[in-house]
Amino acid sequence: MRKLKNSELDRLSVDGFKEAKKTPIIIILDNIRSLNNIGSVFRTSDAFLIEKIYLCGITATPPHKDIHKTALGSTDTVNWEHVENTLDLIKKLKADDVKICAIEQAENATMLNDFKPKQQTTYALVFGNEVKGVSQDVVNASDVVIEIPQFGTKHSLNISVSCGVVVWDVFNKLSEF
Repeated sequence: MRKLKNSELDRLSVDGFKEAKKTPIIIILDNIRSLNNIGSVFRTSDAFLIEKIYLCGITATPPHKDIHKTALGSTDTVNWEHVENTLDLIKKLKADDVKICAIEQAENATMLNDFKPKQQTTYALVFGNEVKGVSQDVVNASDVVIEIPQFGTKHSLNISVSCGVVVWDVFNKLSEF
């Protein structure tokens, strides 16, 4: 096997990305502290043609050198918006028939492997603060809580890793049809 060169990867241009049909997934970052995590989420969102990222509360916004370091230009492709209050955003999205999915460990959570997204539905995936997770008020306002099954001693994943795992899984399930 030979590694592919960058010129062989058939990458979209920025304009091509903006014109491409998007995956019906929205990402909500609820009070994320790490600028590197934010940049990584942008890059994952670019990879899977995510519809939009909402940066809420204390979550920093581009342009910022530490976001750019991990985003590698994806802040120019992925549509994003800063919203001060996550709950206000959730109410607005629910009014637009978006299904809100908090990614958290909670009572009666749906395990990611058991989550069955429906076609013709847009999902907003909410990822929370690195220490406190998704706030309880946001969990309460969500349509479903999705938990990533974990089997080691920590039962804790970095938010950018959690985002990659969940987006990959939901993207694949939506692409099966």
